[in-house]
Amino acid sequence: MNNITHADPRIGGRNFGDFFVQRDAMVLLLTWAAGGVDAISYLGLGHVFTANMTGNAVLLGLAVGQGQGLAALRSIIALAGFVLGVSMGAMLMGQRPSPGEWSRAASRAVALEWIILALFTLTWHLAGRARAGEPLYPLIALSAVAMGIQSAAIRHLRVPGIATTYITGTLTSMVSGFVGWLQAKIVPSSTDNFTQPRTPSAEQKHGPRLQAAVLGIYILAAVASGFLQARGSRLVALSPPVALTLVLANTFFRR
Repeated sequence: MNNITHADPRIGGRNFGDFFVQRDAMVLLLTWAAGGVDAISYLGLGHVFTANMTGNAVLLGLAVGQGQGLAALRSIIALAGFVLGVSMGAMLMGQRPSPGEWSRAASRAVALEWIILALFTLTWHLAGRARAGEPLYPLIALSAVAMGIQSAAIRHLRVPGIATTYITGTLTSMVSGFVGWLQAKIVPSSTDNFTQPRTPSAEQKHGPRLQAAVLGIYILAAVASGFLQARGSRLVALSPPVALTLVLANTFFRR
């Protein structure tokens, strides 16, 4: 008789399904915050992205090429703020956790991000929405720093194929994973399935679902922020810090 052992599909004594629900909920809330911030910054702060630095770099290049100095300045402030945020987040992080684990360092980073977004929201309400041609540069800087911290935290967590502040990498991972799954279905592997650990297969099945959810939440947050902003609602700036409040509450009660 073959002596076959299987990997225990648990993390720290917790079932994968329960663990994924907890972690994924926080990742999706962070995604909502990032999508909301990008929509707010683009519509209300002079057409600049403060979460998606790929798009912001393109906007900077266009502004320089067209000789639009103020537009270029907005993008530069966003880039500088994001870099500062990433640096702050990296300093908060200690030893990398196991893949998928939510660490205390990540919670501290989200707490700092919440403080900065709270200042952003307070400034937004005190100053009023930035009007066309009159962007509020402190708002650009604050939101970019917050998103940089969030990016550092997600990178620290090493959730496979996930980035919450931009979706190009997440979309690439999702499509690549789906193609790999489809190929495996069409051309079954000759490897004996009983020799494969169950834990990696569980993660491989779970990854594309989370990636698709991140993509959908990012778009949905932008839709909600655009809807509120078009109607001049003061609630638009509250959405990102509320999402972070839920993340922090979840981490607190889990501890």
